[in-house]
Amino acid sequence: MSYLGTILSLIFVVITARLLLKKYNPHAVLLVSGLLMLITAQLLNYNLPTLKTPTGFSCFDLFRYIKESFSKTNAGVGLMIMSIGGFVAYIDKIGASDALVQVTMKPLKLFKKRPYIAASMVIPIGQILFTAIPSAAGLGLLLMASLFPILVNLGVSRLSAVSVITAATAFGIGPASAITASATSIAQLDTILFFLDYQIPLVWPLSISMMVTYYFVNRYYDNKNSHEGELENVEEKATKLKAPLAYAIIPILPIILLIIFSKIFSLFSQPIVLDTTTAMFISLFVALICELIRTRSIKTVFNSLQTFWNGMGNIFKTVVTLIITADIFAKGLISLGFIDGLLDLAQNLGFGGVGVGIVMTIMIFLASMLMGSGNAAFFAFGPLVPKIASKLGIESSSMILPMQLSASMGRTVSPVAGVIIATAEIAKVSTIAIVKRNIIPLVVALAIMLFYHYI
Repeated sequence: MSYLGTILSLIFVVITARLLLKKYNPHAVLLVSGLLMLITAQLLNYNLPTLKTPTGFSCFDLFRYIKESFSKTNAGVGLMIMSIGGFVAYIDKIGASDALVQVTMKPLKLFKKRPYIAASMVIPIGQILFTAIPSAAGLGLLLMASLFPILVNLGVSRLSAVSVITAATAFGIGPASAITASATSIAQLDTILFFLDYQIPLVWPLSISMMVTYYFVNRYYDNKNSHEGELENVEEKATKLKAPLAYAIIPILPIILLIIFSKIFSLFSQPIVLDTTTAMFISLFVALICELIRTRSIKTVFNSLQTFWNGMGNIFKTVVTLIITADIFAKGLISLGFIDGLLDLAQNLGFGGVGVGIVMTIMIFLASMLMGSGNAAFFAFGPLVPKIASKLGIESSSMILPMQLSASMGRTVSPVAGVIIATAEIAKVSTIAIVKRNIIPLVVALAIMLFYHYI
């Protein structure tokens, strides 16, 4: 096999990384890099990603990829992220976030002197929620609306708080996860059996390791960078309570709805399906009704709704557009044979089953970092596992499990991942700063997983 495409894609990755580190506009860098890789693949007669409706002219097809990416993202994850962004802006406007902080601060005062223990506890709590709310960006933003202000008021820096919130999405497990569904289909295993007998026994020691490493990593960075001024501003804001304490339920209402109506629990004989976006709009209208009762002014409530639309718009121009350009960048990598080249290299290294499994797990971790999507990385690698496993004489499940987990772990340390971009925007911090906090705990967890699973 020719490795020309793989080499070219690596060159593009290096150039893109340098431009991003030099603070070039990330939207432009990812979009132009992705288009250049697609053009290069086209000139080399490589197989480009399939378009739903080609234009009939190859040059115009390059821009059709942008159009289809916009359509796909805005109809799915884009709308979800925008609705959450609008909801976060609205609950902040009406004072519901401050009410939640006020209610929770009293029982959590014992953590005032140990804020990093409180921050580390977010990881297992968030992981449990992630099994019921399997959208990394969705859960990340929900936790930003509910837990973020609490952590900051406990004395945790904004960066430390957002880092543990993103860490809660590091393991895509559970029957509702798209990666789990793909993994069980490939390995021909029952989904519930895979969750209980394979995923949970491997994930719980990794969660513990991440709690420990995040405790020390965040404390080290906060001591180094010192955020005292920022913490004082947040605490001063929290004292200005402008909403009744009953409003504290509003920020966590979407999470409550999604858990109650989750497929995992099946609490109702007649199944009720509730997605994240729908839960956000239900919660918004509950908030509007509460505001109408409190203010007794229809005009005031109607005018306040503009805050929600503005929040959606802000998230679109900063977060959703970046996710779309990252998708074009990922398509460019795939079109140049980046994934195929790595797989071919792994199979020709001459390792046994354990060696190939370790190499493929690390590669899918790196691919997820580059593409910003655990799903994209796993869906590219995963289907090849049965063929590789049969050649090596090993079980598909023994390879698929660490690969599946490493895909979501790699997304947590990707500056172009939706969850990192979205939470960074809400927290008003840089994506690179979050990745710096996440990289050590996730690499440690990856090493522990490989040792625990294979050795």
